[in-house]
Amino acid sequence: MRILLQFPEGLKKHALEHAKEYEKKGHTVFISSAPCYGACDLALEEAKTVKADKIIHFGHAPFIKKKLPVKVEYVEFHIDVNLKNIRKSASQLKEFKKIALATTVQHVHQLKEMKKIFEKTGKKVLIGRGALAFYPGQVLGCDAGAVLSVSDKADAVVFIGDGLFHPLAIGVEKPVFVIHPKSGQVRKINSEIERLKKKRKGILTRALYSKTFGILLSTKPGQSNVKLAEEIKKKLEKKGKKAEILVSNSFDPLSLQNFQSFECYVTTACPRISEDSDIYGKPVLDIELFKDFIFLI
Repeated sequence: MRILLQFPEGLKKHALEHAKEYEKKGHTVFISSAPCYGACDLALEEAKTVKADKIIHFGHAPFIKKKLPVKVEYVEFHIDVNLKNIRKSASQLKEFKKIALATTVQHVHQLKEMKKIFEKTGKKVLIGRGALAFYPGQVLGCDAGAVLSVSDKADAVVFIGDGLFHPLAIGVEKPVFVIHPKSGQVRKINSEIERLKKKRKGILTRALYSKTFGILLSTKPGQSNVKLAEEIKKKLEKKGKKAEILVSNSFDPLSLQNFQSFECYVTTACPRISEDSDIYGKPVLDIELFKDFIFLI
């Protein structure tokens, strides 16, 4: 079988060893070297070019539900948390009786064990499910539904994971704690979430003064939404704005700057692009910010 291996940035260092394993099994192997930003970002063009029978996508859980031109096999990458340290961390959150518990795909295989640890401290543990996430309790950069669906019943949110990319998507009016999966260090991140909210308000304010809009339409299979891009263009033009749809697999800030004419972008691709307004040099509205924009003008 002709297979294309695809890795997110953090797992590319393992590419050679996996390639050799598949070659030993008799497969013809190719490796995608393109940047990979998540389960939504499949190397379909690369697979088409090398006539691959299958893409083996490492590091993420299944995401795309629509039929694809190439078979895709998702191979998750699990990292065990230090349950002993999680147990110590749980004792630091005694004042909260009900918590919404969530994590990433790397640790979701231990979510039941982590749930039991918190329950042994007398807490009621709530685990929700997002619209896009494959597992209950799994948070994606574009889908915090695992928390949002149950946060109204919780006293606090507890996220087990490394870094702030995923938990910053949890914009709830409850205490939000991040527990490091190895050290068990507990960090309250409400101030960071509040800074992100203020940044989003600033982006919206800048957008209100814009007259020309570039609508970002991704060709990534898990992000592409032509119909939505066309609807946004119509809405902007009804409001007297000039708008055009910009199509690309990924959006390079320098390349976009060469257009010069656009004063603001609306992304129909990954919503987290809007957080990178600084590097684009222009305000970038995600769909939620765009709804607010249309309401205000």
